[in-house]
Amino acid sequence: MKIRQNVKHFAFKQALTAPVLGDVARGKLVDMHTDIFLGKADDAHREERREHLDDFFDATMDTYVAALDYYPEAKAREITHVQANFDFYNHGWTEMMEFPSDELGQHHDRYAEFFDDHGITVDDPLGDFYPEDGVAEAPSTPEKLDDPIHPYAEGGFADDVYVETADGEVVVGGQEEPDDVDPEEYVADD
Repeated sequence: MKIRQNVKHFAFKQALTAPVLGDVARGKLVDMHTDIFLGKADDAHREERREHLDDFFDATMDTYVAALDYYPEAKAREITHVQANFDFYNHGWTEMMEFPSDELGQHHDRYAEFFDDHGITVDDPLGDFYPEDGVAEAPSTPEKLDDPIHPYAEGGFADDVYVETADGEVVVGGQEEPDDVDPEEYVADD
């Protein structure tokens, strides 16, 4: 998959594991991801998906923190995007997917160790990270699976994580974390 990575990503990484600031970072990241993916959804289905996406992305914050024990930042973050694409596929929300549905297995296999350790599958994208109080339901569009349309998907990046840096360069595997990241500069409430 191709994702972006800049100093903000490292700031949020640090913030998610910090007391107090972690809750602020989590809320901002959930809101941001919900808004981004609702922007990719068909107009007619946006609002009916909001609560589901809020709950789902909130759970992926726990996945991200756990994945940092296995992988560097870019790969840990990519795992959460793979989870989201599993969920989108399961709901038939193909217009929201970041990679084509025929690459689901390849993305799963790259992170098989982490996914197996935490019960994550295409059919169960949250696995052990499924929240105790559940995830809000949202209507599916399974008919889209018959002839999936992926206007935002970028195929051909299933063999590794590809990171677009702030200057537009694409590197395999991600960047080194800068030494002088101040999470409060990027995360603290306005």
